[in-house]
Amino acid sequence: MELLFPLLILALLVPTFLGVRRQKKEMAKVAELQDSLSIGDRVMTTAGLHATVVSLADDTVELEIAPGVVTTWSRLVVRERVVPTAENPVDDSGRISLGKDDQTDGRPTEH
Repeated sequence: MELLFPLLILALLVPTFLGVRRQKKEMAKVAELQDSLSIGDRVMTTAGLHATVVSLADDTVELEIAPGVVTTWSRLVVRERVVPTAENPVDDSGRISLGKDDQTDGRPTEH
């Protein structure tokens, strides 16, 4: 009975410690990515927006979300760098082509 209480405390603290440690590693990786951004990088924001970096400042980044459409964002919203693959190559405008579904006429698609 005397041994039960310390084991219970240990069983609660170990998963918490491991979770905090994993979260710190992820935050460090994202912070490193945000510091290593350069003009021309394709990125995805925390909102899922795919864009191209056109300008960088200390706390902000200007992203081109469509040809000629540039918006200013906090660097903190950049979640990951998007790398073109064989399935999603970069087209002539510098955008990642998503295949035939990428070519829409503005109407919702039916599935």
